[in-house]
Amino acid sequence: MSSAASRRQQAAAARKVDPHTKRVRSGEDFDIIIGLLAFWALVLLAVTVYMELTAQPALGWALGLLATVLALWGMIRLRRKLPERTSRRLN
Repeated sequence: MSSAASRRQQAAAARKVDPHTKRVRSGEDFDIIIGLLAFWALVLLAVTVYMELTAQPALGWALGLLATVLALWGMIRLRRKLPERTSRRLN
């Protein structure tokens, strides 16, 4: 067996997780998505207000804002079900 194959087997053995340990899901990915949605909600709010103040059609912008706010609300509800982040991700 070559040394490269031996190193691959050792790396695979080192990556195996104890089946008795419970893996805790982090909400870090949800936090990133929530931040992006909040940014775009603010952008859409500013555009909608501008369009309303200049008497231009704003229905499409307002519907986009509604969809973004509903998605943000749903992500926050899902995020509350996950535990708080206790440590950094190693990989």
